[in-house]
Parts: sequence; structure tokens; C-alpha cells
Amino acid sequence: MSTRTGQCMCGAVTFTAKDVPATYGACHCEMCRRWTGSALLAVSVPAAGITWTGEAHIKALHSSDWAERAWCQRCGSGLYYHVTAEGPMSEHYEIPVGLFDDASGMELVSEIYIDHKMPGWAIAGDHKRLTRKEILAKFGIPEDGP
Repeated sequence: MSTRTGQCMCGAVTFTAKDVPATYGACHCEMCRRWTGSALLAVSVPAAGITWTGEAHIKALHSSDWAERAWCQRCGSGLYYHVTAEGPMSEHYEIPVGLFDDASGMELVSEIYIDHKMPGWAIAGDHKRLTRKEILAKFGIPEDGP
């Protein structure tokens, strides 16, 4: 785990994140695809370890009953995905890896909603790949859930 800094495209929003793991994941769910235009490549960072500057430029949207997504109002860069429902997931922010000033040493270790990925999209490597059904079961969400 390390401390890393990052920012949006225009620099209006910056952050320092402590206890950033060296591993990250990719999400291919419909919401992440629509938000990013492809897949969300993000690292899970403890909420208590993130310090934001330029907060006046951060806009958040409750994208579902259980989570929000935020972006810089000035340049549109996606800043984070955050579970707002009570539970251990709410103690972290999913920060897009591309926002970090230096992402060296970080390694992709998982893909979720792999059965929902865009046609022709493939990430090379030997890592965990979970389907929508497997993710819903992991978090105890009914199959007719998100």
C-alpha cells in the first residue's frame, strides 16, 4: 500500500490517497460502460484516506439506489464510484486508475461483469474474471437486482 496523488484532466480537482493498494480491477457492467465509454478500471481506496482539493468542482449523482458517481464539473473527468448503502463497501471509493499522477507498479487482478463486456474488448493476462451472476451471489443481491 502506498500514498498516491492524482487529479482530473484540467487540474481543478486534485487528491491525495493513502493506503492505495497496488492492485485494481475492471468493471464491465452497463453503468460503468456508459459512464466511461468502455470499462471502469479502478482501485478501491479507503474513504478515510482520501483528501480532495477543489471540492467546489465535484458533482455527484446517485446513479442507483446504493451508489453514486462523481466527476469534475469543469472538465468532466470521472472522479469516483462510491457505494452509499450501509456496509463495508461504503468505506471505500473506487478511483479510476488513470487519475493517478503515477500508476506505476499497479496490476490488474480482476474483471467483473465479464459477460457484459463490449464486443471485441478483451484485457490480456491471467486474472480473476467473474460474471454478473457470480458478483450478485458474492454480495447476496437477488438476481433481479442491479
